[in-house]
Amino acid sequence: MSFPVETIEIRPDEKGMRFDRWFRVHFPAVSQGYLQKLLRSGQVKVDSKRAQANDRVEVGQKVRVPSIVRDPPKMKPSLKPPPGLSKADRDFIENMILYEDDYVVVLNKPFGIAVQGGTGTTRHIDGLLAGMVDRFGDRPRLVHRLDRDTTGVLLVAKKREAAAKLGRVFQTRSAAKTYWALVKGVPKPPQGKVEAALVKASGPEGDRVRKAEPGEQERAMHATTRYSMIDRVGQKAAWVSLKPVTGRQHQLRAHMALIGHPIVGDNKYEGGMDLPAENMEPKLHLHARRLMLTHPYDANKKIDVTAPLPDHMRKTWKLLGLEENRFDAK
Repeated sequence: MSFPVETIEIRPDEKGMRFDRWFRVHFPAVSQGYLQKLLRSGQVKVDSKRAQANDRVEVGQKVRVPSIVRDPPKMKPSLKPPPGLSKADRDFIENMILYEDDYVVVLNKPFGIAVQGGTGTTRHIDGLLAGMVDRFGDRPRLVHRLDRDTTGVLLVAKKREAAAKLGRVFQTRSAAKTYWALVKGVPKPPQGKVEAALVKASGPEGDRVRKAEPGEQERAMHATTRYSMIDRVGQKAAWVSLKPVTGRQHQLRAHMALIGHPIVGDNKYEGGMDLPAENMEPKLHLHARRLMLTHPYDANKKIDVTAPLPDHMRKTWKLLGLEENRFDAK
């Protein structure tokens, strides 16, 4: 059976986005698995050619999508909790909630749990949210991602339309994100900007990124991070505020390593050995501290949420004599 098609032209502000990310912005109700099925069957094409999920989109390209994808069948809220989701898992999600209204939920993601599924990953936040349709009235949708071992603020849309609106906010870099990290050594100057294009590079530690080399411009991802030192522990370590201008995978971790100050506990980017002090937990010390953006349904309302430090970072702050509450999430 064939359906009418919708054609969307790539805008200048979308240049260089991965195709699967671009698709999620425009069609937030479509899962990654369903998108892969559409791509394999040739139902979604770019300039009349088959596309791959990791392709980079270019200005002026035309994406052809079956119109039925825009309005998939809606799930009806159930009266009982879905089978397979335990009370403990439901409480796990409830205890993470920092902010909630009719359209948005902001979670405080803990250490060590994946945001989405992947090879060998069966328990993840996206899957747990899917099991709580009865609680939220619709299928909650992730708006952005955090690494498994990164903690802190995670934005979730309660409704498909809200996900689309919030996706555009992130796409246009209108959301202000602040991360706190403990890095090795003391950055000089104490405030600065890191601009280094990144490319994906597989290795024995799994997927990671590295600085793009000459000749790799076509697959390089432009990436910019602003950093500012908040406090330091002699010359051994520094507490820094990180503000990503772009949102690339592992961007903050790779950029800090590139300037010689890897994030403490980061085994992928040279931060896992020689911790600044004894008795420190060898976990990644990177925390999404604060998120600020305009509410998707009220231009006069701001969503401004701050997440407290996770236990392992709070213990480190105490061990090193750093005062968490002395500074705002600037």
